[in-house]
Amino acid sequence: MRLVRLAVVLLLTAACAHKPLPAANTLEVVEANPAKGFHYSYILKMPTAARLDGTTYLLVEPNNTGRVSDDLNVHAEAAKKLAGSAVGAYVARKLDLPLLVPIFPRPETGWERYTHALDRDTMLIAEGPMRRLDLQLLAMIDDARRRLRGYGVTTHEKVLLTGFSASGTFSNRFTLLHPEKVQAVAAGGLNAMLIVPSATLDSVALPYPLGISDLQETARTRFDAAKWKAVPQFLYMGAKDDNDAVLFDDGYSESERAVVFQVLGEKMQPDRWTHMQELYRNAGASATFRTYEHMGHGTDQKINDEVVEFFRKAME
Repeated sequence: MRLVRLAVVLLLTAACAHKPLPAANTLEVVEANPAKGFHYSYILKMPTAARLDGTTYLLVEPNNTGRVSDDLNVHAEAAKKLAGSAVGAYVARKLDLPLLVPIFPRPETGWERYTHALDRDTMLIAEGPMRRLDLQLLAMIDDARRRLRGYGVTTHEKVLLTGFSASGTFSNRFTLLHPEKVQAVAAGGLNAMLIVPSATLDSVALPYPLGISDLQETARTRFDAAKWKAVPQFLYMGAKDDNDAVLFDDGYSESERAVVFQVLGEKMQPDRWTHMQELYRNAGASATFRTYEHMGHGTDQKINDEVVEFFRKAME
C-alpha cells in the first residue's frame, strides 16, 4: 500500500509541476529546431488560464506574407501580424484556443516555389531546409503540444486548421495530405481552386496540387478517402473576389493552368467555384460552402463569426 500511495503522490506531483502559463495572447517565438524536424521558427500564441481545466484544441494558421522576399525577417514580421489580427487570431480569442503560426519563407530566389500555398514546386524540393514544409508543420505541432503540456495545457492530437488566400490553399491541400491530423478546417479566398480528391477528371490526369494522380511521387503518401471525408470543412469565397492565382506563374505552371482551364473551369466566378463544390459533394466531402455576395478577396466580422461557430461545433 505504501508503494501505491507513493506512486500516486509522484504522479500528482508530476502533474502539478508545470510552468506558469504566460499571459493570454502572449506571442512566443519558438526557434527552429532541425533535430525535432522543423528548420524554421514558429509563433505560439497562448490561451488564458481557463485552458488549464480539460483538453482543448490547438488552432493552426499557415503564414501568408503576400509577397516574396529572401529576408526571413520579412516573413517573421508578417507572421506576427497575422497571429495578432487575422481570422485565426479572431477564432483563438473567441474560443480561447492556443494558436500556432509557422514562419515559413517565401523566397524571391526560386520565386516559382509558392511555399505559402504548398504548391507542386514546394512539395518537390528534395533537400535543404525547405524540404517537406507539410511535415515540418506537423513537427511544429508536436513541439507546440509538448510546450503547452509544460504549461499545464492539454491539447487533442488533431488540430483545427484555418487560412485565407494562399494559407487557405495550404490548409486545403494539407488536409487532403494529412486528414488524420485535422479535426476541422476552415479555408477562404481559395481562387475557386481546391485540390480534387481524384486522380482523373474527364479522362484527364490530375497531378498534385490539382488532384491526386501522383500523390505517391510528390508526397510519398496515399490518399485516405475515408479519413478525408470525415473532416468537417468550411470553404468560402466572396462573390466579388477576382483574385485568381491560376493566372500567375508562381501559383501554377503553364501545364497546370491548361488542365484547370480544360476540365475545372477557366472562369473563376461563378463557373469554377460552382464546379468545385459539385466535385466535393460528389466525392462525399463533409464540406460546407459559403459564397458571400457582398465580399471580395477578404473577410469581415460576419464571416469571421461564422468561422468561429463552425469550429465551436467541430469541437463538440
